[in-house]
Amino acid sequence: MEAMAPSRAPEKEEEVPRLPMPSRNPMPLSSSQEAQVREVYHARVRGYCAAEIKAFADCALGRTFTAPFKCRPQNRVMNSCMISHASQEEQDAAREEWFANRLKRQVERERKEERRKEQERFHKEWWGLPVEEREGEKGNEVLRNAERVGGFPSREREGELSKDRHR
Repeated sequence: MEAMAPSRAPEKEEEVPRLPMPSRNPMPLSSSQEAQVREVYHARVRGYCAAEIKAFADCALGRTFTAPFKCRPQNRVMNSCMISHASQEEQDAAREEWFANRLKRQVERERKEERRKEQERFHKEWWGLPVEEREGEKGNEVLRNAERVGGFPSREREGELSKDRHR
């Protein structure tokens, strides 16, 4: 009889009603991440109802005040389609799609950062001046140097700059 007691305990735990899990990915997301998930969700719902949305848009094209009255049947069809597809399962699917594309977004961010670094290296090489030296005394010294036209100091500024250099 003692062997039966442990087998009954799990049965009682299974009988306890549980709240439905809102998502298979219960990881808390930041507000910007949740906004991205909502964008994916809305795009999915709009994708299902693209034909109905197009029919309503075609009807409303060129109308302003009369659009709600003239296009009421198309509007009802479009709204009923969107409501039928706007479900918790669709939100869960959008969240899963967002998590699935996480690696792709990370690769894209890394590519952007590499491009930024490459552009910064090009800038330093092109101008021969590192970013930290563009500001401060060394940057001002570069600005005080003679203006070059064709590789030679300009004649009208040559005298002015030579006076400034002796100060």
